[in-house]
Amino acid sequence: MATKSTVFKANLQIADMDRNYYEDHTITLARHPSETDERMMVRLLAFALNAHERLEFGQGMTNDEEADVWLKDLTGVIDLWIDVGTPDERLVRKACGRSGEVRIYTYGGRTAEIWLANNKPQFDRQSNLQIFNLPVGQTEALALLAQRTMHLQVLIQDGQVTVSDNTNNVTVDPECVFGG
Repeated sequence: MATKSTVFKANLQIADMDRNYYEDHTITLARHPSETDERMMVRLLAFALNAHERLEFGQGMTNDEEADVWLKDLTGVIDLWIDVGTPDERLVRKACGRSGEVRIYTYGGRTAEIWLANNKPQFDRQSNLQIFNLPVGQTEALALLAQRTMHLQVLIQDGQVTVSDNTNNVTVDPECVFGG
């Protein structure tokens, strides 16, 4: 019998000073059995960095036809495709063809750097692609905030993100390493 996904609930209070976006979001996350807390929290961070009333989680972990997070217009056209980790270059190219913008949030240190170096020639052909790297120590600290029920405050200012659960603060400095 296959292991089922674990359900997490998150209440996000987002104050994005860079985009003048101030909203609360109640989110239900399904963590796939093969997904780590670190990856799930990076997905949640990617949501917060791009928060919008129509932004939603996709089935990107298990379905190549969907993003990890995406924003569709009212007709179903994909405006923004967001993936987490180091997706296959072929899937990145496909996402760039299907959506207005593609953003990838990599983490994991050296693995992410090697992935970018190996795929940069193919990525250079994509005008609507941005890749952000998240420092490994910061994403590991973010993973420690993972709880089945989370109440998180997210402050985004001058490109720096602070995530707080009223006890612990984690600062993340996303670095744009491609595009933008």
